[in-house]
Amino acid sequence: MAKAVSMYAACGIILILCVVSSNSEQASNDIPVSKLSHNVGAPTLTFLYCYSCGYRKAFDEYASIIQQKYPFIIIDGRNYDPPGINMFVARLLGILKLLVIVCILGGVNIFNYLNQPQPSWWQWCLENKLYACMMLFFLCNVIESQLTQSGAFEISLNDIPVWSKLETGRIPQPAELFQIIDSQMKFTDQTIEFNTGFAK
Repeated sequence: MAKAVSMYAACGIILILCVVSSNSEQASNDIPVSKLSHNVGAPTLTFLYCYSCGYRKAFDEYASIIQQKYPFIIIDGRNYDPPGINMFVARLLGILKLLVIVCILGGVNIFNYLNQPQPSWWQWCLENKLYACMMLFFLCNVIESQLTQSGAFEISLNDIPVWSKLETGRIPQPAELFQIIDSQMKFTDQTIEFNTGFAK
């Protein structure tokens, strides 16, 4: 009885931690960033890339060459979260994966609570905890990776989109990106003009 109570407590703590972390990420993403601050200060070039597609390396290369040519530009890069149901399903799968792993490690027969007979595969999982947890972990990671693969490599300068791989189907060449940055910088240099103390 005490073992079952401790398993429920562990599952509850893991679930609460997952919900709190997802809510804090969403809250930080919901805060709008002022475009005025970008234009007044140093320009910011933002890359949103598909991490599971392997575009992190491409981002690092672009960040390096852009910093060499434009040392005053702030470069920000992060994973592109796919819109729609895919991200929700991937996060739900991640939470369920952790809960099932905790149940396997704790030796909890979840089918007793569902008033169902214990299947043979669940008995195998309870007898071979290490293998079962590793298989579950890697299988769920593969599925989560497939769900979150967007193929995105989106670039924006001061919150203004300047390139989208989702629309063009390709990543820009460095020369193309330099030309885009140069043309955008001409406009952003004149975005705010002060006349008698007011921006126009």
